[in-house]
This record gives sequence, structure tokens and C-alpha cells, in this order.
Amino acid sequence: MIGIVMAGGKGTRMNLDDEKLLLKYEKPIILHVVDSLKNSNLFSKILAITSTNSPKTKKLLEENNIEIFNTPGIGYVEDLNLVLKSIDDAVLITSGDLPLLDENIIQKIVNQCESHKTWTSILVTKNFLSSLGLESDYPVNFNDQICHYTGISLVNSKKITSLENLEENCIIIDDKRIAFNLNSKQDYDLLSTT
Repeated sequence: MIGIVMAGGKGTRMNLDDEKLLLKYEKPIILHVVDSLKNSNLFSKILAITSTNSPKTKKLLEENNIEIFNTPGIGYVEDLNLVLKSIDDAVLITSGDLPLLDENIIQKIVNQCESHKTWTSILVTKNFLSSLGLESDYPVNFNDQICHYTGISLVNSKKITSLENLEENCIIIDDKRIAFNLNSKQDYDLLSTT
């Protein structure tokens, strides 16, 4: 299995002077995410997906000997599609802005997913997200509940020719380690209270 960390976004919603993934939570958040994947001992390779939108993040990753896959930075779906076309293996995709991610929750996610499914997205419920003081702009209705994407998916890239019209499987895991992604300055401020 290959671990993919999406690290090429602009982070425009944060309105920061610097790149979002370089924000520190003991260490730069992007390194925390990569280390969590490494420490899970589940991946034959870990790839950080970068673009021209995140040159300082790319530089930090290279300085830490993390393998890079550079994309044009057109958009999340387009960049991910480009990466998945080059991989013929099972893949765990995570956003690079999950500061509480750890190896235990990664192991739990991988163990809960069915490998024969093409695409499994990990969701948290809106109620759980609200209980943490967090919000998300991308609700989805699943099992008669309002849920939100965590930015984590398990994908069997062998079965994918395009990201269009995929049958998406979903699993709800209400856990702050995957619910807490940084989309605003308020989210980053809340991080210090966890």
C-alpha cells in the first residue's frame, strides 16, 4: 500500500502570509502527517503531492528526504487523478493539514476498509465536528446523517480509469484525530486547546 499526502494546495481560506502546511504543532504540520504514515508501518512508499502553489512545503519535504510527486496545481481532483494514473496499488490518501493524525488512527482506518472496494471515503458526523467547535463547507448526507469529509480515502487505484462516476463507499469514524483539519485561522487557534 502507498501513502499519499496531498500537500500542493494554496491554503487560501487561511489568509496566511506563509504556507498552511508549515504551521507548527510541535513541528510543521506536514511533517507530523508524514511521520504518522511512516510510524503506522503500513506503507511500502509515502508520496507527498506538491505543486507550484506550495514551494516552501516542497522544499521542507525534500530536506527531510520525503519522496515528492509534483503536479501542475490545477486543483485537488485534477492533481490526485494525475497521481493515481501513475500508481497500480492500494492507496491511502490524506490531506496534509491533519495535525492530530497518528499511526493508531491510520491503522484503524486501514483495518476497517474493505480492500475490494474501489473508493472509500472517511467521514465524521456534523454533530461530532460541531462538538469540537469545527465547521466544514462540504456536507454530505450519509446514512440519514449530515457528515463531512475528513480528507482521508482508501483507493484501489488498479480499478480506476477516471475520478468521474466512481462508486464511493463511506465509513463514519467520529475521532478528533481525523476530524481536526485546518481550514481557517479559528481552527488553528482551537488546536492549542486540544
